[in-house]
Amino acid sequence: MLNKKSVDDINVKGKKVLVRCDFNVPLIDGKITDENRLVAALPTIKKLAADGGRVILCSHLGKPKGEAVPSLSLAPVALRLSELLGQEVKFAADPEVVGPNAKAAAAEMKDGDIILLENTRYRAEETKNGEAFSKDLASLCDVFVNDAFGTAHRAHCSNVGVTRFVDTAVVGYLMQKEIDFLGNAVNNPERPFVAILGGAKVSSKISVIENLLDKVDTLIIGGGMSYTFSKAQGGSVGKSLLEEDYCDYALKMLDKAKDKGVKLLLPVDTVIADDFSNDANSKVVKAGEIPADWEGLDIGPETAAMFSEAVKDAKTVVWNGPMGCFEMPNFAIGTEEVAKALADTDATTIIGGGDSAAAVNQLGYGDKMSHISTGGGASLEFLEGRELPGVAAANDK
Repeated sequence: MLNKKSVDDINVKGKKVLVRCDFNVPLIDGKITDENRLVAALPTIKKLAADGGRVILCSHLGKPKGEAVPSLSLAPVALRLSELLGQEVKFAADPEVVGPNAKAAAAEMKDGDIILLENTRYRAEETKNGEAFSKDLASLCDVFVNDAFGTAHRAHCSNVGVTRFVDTAVVGYLMQKEIDFLGNAVNNPERPFVAILGGAKVSSKISVIENLLDKVDTLIIGGGMSYTFSKAQGGSVGKSLLEEDYCDYALKMLDKAKDKGVKLLLPVDTVIADDFSNDANSKVVKAGEIPADWEGLDIGPETAAMFSEAVKDAKTVVWNGPMGCFEMPNFAIGTEEVAKALADTDATTIIGGGDSAAAVNQLGYGDKMSHISTGGGASLEFLEGRELPGVAAANDK
């Protein structure tokens, strides 16, 4: 069990609190086009301000690669946060992030005030976890709160380095939720525990498959990666996504599942198309019987029914990766059927970030899930059973 101190375990009255948020939002011409990440950060910010903390927010945005790129400034985020919070969020516009504006603003703060620093990646040291920038950040605060799960798998100054120079480092509400669901549900699940893996590549999910085979009762494999399993078992996959080098690995995993008594479910039928487009001709064939010039773009109806049945009696379900090319409506049906099955079950349903999160939200099932992870790469590493630097750096209870 991961037991980290959170914002509920500390008293911040009169203290300067540096909060690492995930404000990596999409911007078009200086306008924020999706503010989910801002809204998700509000509970932690409100709690700290209401408790009389002097709240200093920081985040990265995009990849400015150590330079002050005006189009990647967090200025629009400060404006929108002010509106969402109903109080001014003062923006410290320093190209070096911790500069004269930030220092002056921090010095003048009263209890409950909020300021936002400039994009942490304006500093080249940020992604290299350089000591000078970590010390600069720490010099502004008495307490550090990490609420950015999206970067928890990276050891950067603003989430890991800074904790070496601050006595108190805790997690915010968003991080706490990720640890509770992703970390602890996977390591100590209520059973039956079912994992659904999809997406394009076996290679990117190797460690996830290995780790989950030690923990789950049922492992479901769909999406592009299923064709490598199909081919490994002697099937023909036409022009479908295939990683030839991983066929042996796929067979090993099938053996491992057998040894562990884990039910491993693979597609029994596939929706194939004669072209990679929504308007292509399509038909359903048995898995492993795809003609040479066709490619699999979704799981078939029998498979969707079988996968849906498998989650019915589950108590914990983790889903990472879509079942097909859900971006094309005609090949989103398998992904939608699985989402529907998860929405209807009483199980704790956890959606790993990235494409699965996008698919669930796009199909309108987001509010029916217990937890949708805010971090793609970070959630994958959690499912691999790896320690995340950003989580490890927080104080233990």
